[in-house]
Amino acid sequence: MSVDLNTVKRVAGLARIKVDDAQAEKMTGELNVILGFVEQLNEVNVDGVEPMTSVVETTMKKRVDGQTDGGYADKVVSNAPVHEDNFFTVPKVVE
Repeated sequence: MSVDLNTVKRVAGLARIKVDDAQAEKMTGELNVILGFVEQLNEVNVDGVEPMTSVVETTMKKRVDGQTDGGYADKVVSNAPVHEDNFFTVPKVVE
């Protein structure tokens, strides 16, 4: 795959990046080099290689997924101007 000058300007426009002709010409070459490297990576045989989440072997840290009420509703509503039975009290907005 190859990138031309019009493609670079179109992508720059989509990304809302102002690019003049000299910069676009330079970026065309840079993007073609990057895409060439990606094409090389596509040629690598990865059959039998398991996907990895990290470059080093690690185990996921897990926490207990338990349901709690928090236990401090009174602290939550303590800063409210008006509250009743651990609920916020607000003015009526719909008649």
